[in-house]
Amino acid sequence: MDKLKLGVIGCGGMEKVHESGLSELDNVKVVATADIIKERADRAAEIYGAEYAYTDFRDMLDKVDACLLVVPHHLHYGIGRECLEAGKHVLMEKPFCNTEEQCLELAHIAQSKGLTLMTAYCMRFNPMVLKLKEMLDSGEYGPCFQMSIWTEQLTRYPIDHWASLAATIGGGQLFSHGCHYIDLLLWFMGNPVKGTHTGTNFGTPWMEKEGTSNVSILFENGAIGYHFGTWGAHGSRLKYSIHAHCTGGMLEAALSEGKLYRHLPGKAPEVVFEYRMGKHTQYEVGHFADCIANGTKPITGVPESLQGLRVIWRLYNAEENDFVADLSGLGLTEPWDFVSSDPGDRRGF
Repeated sequence: MDKLKLGVIGCGGMEKVHESGLSELDNVKVVATADIIKERADRAAEIYGAEYAYTDFRDMLDKVDACLLVVPHHLHYGIGRECLEAGKHVLMEKPFCNTEEQCLELAHIAQSKGLTLMTAYCMRFNPMVLKLKEMLDSGEYGPCFQMSIWTEQLTRYPIDHWASLAATIGGGQLFSHGCHYIDLLLWFMGNPVKGTHTGTNFGTPWMEKEGTSNVSILFENGAIGYHFGTWGAHGSRLKYSIHAHCTGGMLEAALSEGKLYRHLPGKAPEVVFEYRMGKHTQYEVGHFADCIANGTKPITGVPESLQGLRVIWRLYNAEENDFVADLSGLGLTEPWDFVSSDPGDRRGF
């Protein structure tokens, strides 16, 4: 089988997460790396066994089939556009782009050229998350009426770092990290109806926008989804956890422990699945390569990536204007190719 010739653009902190996983794949070969700091590109190329290392990503485009973008959020659009216009498939680290207009432009370029464009939502490929989805979908535990997701961590950047600034990160903690979990809530729970967001940088003063975030979403079937995330945690018992409360019991994905528990009435908690903690990014990259090879649509392609961000943008807007956000029309299977009538859209209840 021919391997996908992959170029890695951006060899900073997040790129290191990809290194061990990429080496496990038999359908991908990293042939080039790029970073504005030559030493970082050289170091990554050595680890991957890549032949080429550049300070300008454009120099790799004639040597690769596809590009993995691991760069600051505000650079996704510009670099992604150049890669797509050069005829390269693109796997974009989350989130997709910082604005709806940027997302749509890249989507239309990829569509017109028949290219695969995918967002790297690693949690969708996590074996424990997949097992939880399988167990919920089986119906054995009855309908899920409440799903709660917690992510409690200490993530502190310098106050002038791109990840601290609203314009470059695209918002705050919810947009940067919570996008994983809004995506999961939509995937698990279905079409959203309405929701609220409350965010603050109290406790995380290095963040221009929120460093702590609370989201509640009502879904079409009456179920509720909740996400709490903070970058200011100095301790945690929950760490990274998903609780799915069903009419017949509760399923608990203790992601930090690597254990999936089943809680049934009158019985002690039971471990039903175990898997090591980690981002496991090799699964998303392998899926990306398979989609290119087979001409299939990625699990976290344009519709999924864009609809989840639209939920966040509507939540932000409703919070700023003090109303409950109208989230109708933003399910993962609902039409995605539209432009919001107004960037300051006041859709709400």
